[in-house]
Amino acid sequence: MVAVPLCGCRPGAGRPIGAEPGAPLPGLSQAELARFEQGRALFNHAFTPAEGLGPLFNQDRCSSCHDLPTSGGTGAEAVLLATRFEPPDRCDPLTEQGGSNIQMRTTPLLRALGVERERVPPGANAQARVTPPALFGVGMVEAVPDATILALADPDDRDGDGISGRAGRAPDGRFGRFGRKAEFATLREFIDGALRFELGITTPDHPAEERVNGVPLPAEADPAPDPEIDAAGLDLLVDYVRLLAPLAPLQPASAAARDTLQRGERAFHAAGCAACHVPAMRTGRDRNPAFDRKWFRVYSDLLLHDLGPELAGVCGAGATPSEYRTASLVGLRYRTGLLHDGRAASVWAAVLLHGGEAAAARRAFIRLDPAVREYLAAFLHSL
Repeated sequence: MVAVPLCGCRPGAGRPIGAEPGAPLPGLSQAELARFEQGRALFNHAFTPAEGLGPLFNQDRCSSCHDLPTSGGTGAEAVLLATRFEPPDRCDPLTEQGGSNIQMRTTPLLRALGVERERVPPGANAQARVTPPALFGVGMVEAVPDATILALADPDDRDGDGISGRAGRAPDGRFGRFGRKAEFATLREFIDGALRFELGITTPDHPAEERVNGVPLPAEADPAPDPEIDAAGLDLLVDYVRLLAPLAPLQPASAAARDTLQRGERAFHAAGCAACHVPAMRTGRDRNPAFDRKWFRVYSDLLLHDLGPELAGVCGAGATPSEYRTASLVGLRYRTGLLHDGRAASVWAAVLLHGGEAAAARRAFIRLDPAVREYLAAFLHSL
């Protein structure tokens, strides 16, 4: 697998775009900025049961899970997932038992009918608590051509470097690039799923309410007509998230700080981290100038990698329990816990849990001089 260096280091490459947390992409039209603001208001809106919240849900607004350091960021709330994996490659999302997302809250009306929450389905053989990702720059991720990402894949490890990233797949087989297991093909599908499974809001594409562990809801539990968000509302949310700018890196305050970050970046590459955490990508041709052939920092190859048994959890549509889409390191400074479930309190702890395809990079990290490891951690916290 060939790592792509930070595009600022490539002759003739454009400077990566970036902005403050929660800012819109640079170069948007006035109409796009207006939709961005309208979408942000809806993203931060607390839905009520009368508007369609629940009856099964986890949070009442999108920003409940995406508010660090501001709207659109990461969050501390973990989602409980449960699946059944049957080797070598069959993942059962337990749809007939209520699905893989275990909703922990119910509306007062549903509680009055005797339902307090969903339970982990008896057919599950794995469960995990997963923290929400930051959404800054995901519109740029969607605008990267499939070919750019697939060129980084090496499913059979033909180059013998021990890294065999492969494309994630949606349930229908399309190339997936969103979600911890790369199971969502488009940003719209990712947001549609969050509305249904986190807020209990039905959508035009999925107007039926989720069932309680596979049992249909009592008709009187949900008085709001379906779908509970219309196409215009869903489009607003998608546009808001798509137009969120990627984060700009922290700027060093002194020559000494700049030297620390440069040393850390060199250590990052020397340890082999960039083989999967690819620093930058470029979008394809686009009629919208804000997306047209723009470099942006991503620190991910957007591919699935097997990270070994220590991190194995639930499976995905095209992913085994130990496979994850490479997490973006951009915005790591805002995260209160690292890895997909937030279990690691430091870079050191997170790296030590990397196995499988990341084992060589872990060994290289451990061999680094302690001072160099600190430089590397400082670099990561500047992203």
